[in-house]
Amino acid sequence: MTAVRLPRALPRLSLRPAVRPVLCLLPLALVLVVALRHRSVLVEGFGHLRSAQWPWLLAAAAATCLTWVAAAVTRQGAVVERLPAVRLLATQFAAGAANHLLPTGLGASAVNLRFMTVCGVPLARSSAALALYLLAEGIARLALLVGLLIAFPDALRVDGLIPDGAVGPLLAGVGVALCAALAVLALVRRLRAALASFLRTALGEARSVHTRPSRAVALWGGSLAFPLLQAAGLAAVGRALGLPVSPTHMMIAYLAATIAVAMVPTPGGIGSVEAALIVTLVAAGGPAAVATAVVLAYRIITVWVPLLPGALTLGALVRWKVI
Repeated sequence: MTAVRLPRALPRLSLRPAVRPVLCLLPLALVLVVALRHRSVLVEGFGHLRSAQWPWLLAAAAATCLTWVAAAVTRQGAVVERLPAVRLLATQFAAGAANHLLPTGLGASAVNLRFMTVCGVPLARSSAALALYLLAEGIARLALLVGLLIAFPDALRVDGLIPDGAVGPLLAGVGVALCAALAVLALVRRLRAALASFLRTALGEARSVHTRPSRAVALWGGSLAFPLLQAAGLAAVGRALGLPVSPTHMMIAYLAATIAVAMVPTPGGIGSVEAALIVTLVAAGGPAAVATAVVLAYRIITVWVPLLPGALTLGALVRWKVI
């Protein structure tokens, strides 16, 4: 009786070798698309930089570089495991570019989530650490704004920030969104169970982090330093272009603008951040023309100049399998 020969298993198809080169080039393609869409802003912004005082622009650039350090410190503080410092810092630089190419912070979140999982942190705990980072950064930013407004109550003309008749529709929209979210949770059992499981993991991660003083200091110290450095960069650009607003008031204007646009789903806040910053700087007492020049120059330094090297770093990290 002859033995029956079974067919050999087909070789497993792997998309990774084909997909990884595409992922390496994708950030560069997105940078080109975004730059072409906003080329008029780039031309005008670089034009304003030519007439600025360079020492203050260097100070703004230094503050921008320190924001990546602050972000790396905060990311480390949100997770118990020790992350490789150099790769963590490079990831924050790359995440900044990804954040300006995808909506509502999705780019930075995806990059950091992938980095933590590659470093051996389980996906559930990586997601919990990401949520803890976002929560700490939001609380710190709001606390800074409230504290500065208490110390400088005349920093912003609030009546100029909120259009007449806008408060009612805004509150109604928030109420409708909350009711819709609660209804979905009440009706979808699987979603409710998944959310409960995530909250248990997140609370456990938060407790573990706060039992280690070094992690807690890194988490909250970095969360406070990050928006302060961003606001200090705007104040330095304001001084470089002669905006007649005190640095403290410019910092308050920055914090108010970034909190206001936090929920706007645009890539890196491009467009919405500029508009909100101009409005808050004018509300702080600055002339509209100078405020517009300051905002455009500030976004050139913090967004457009680092965008290409950040995209190249992102592609390199993908190629080297760091993320």
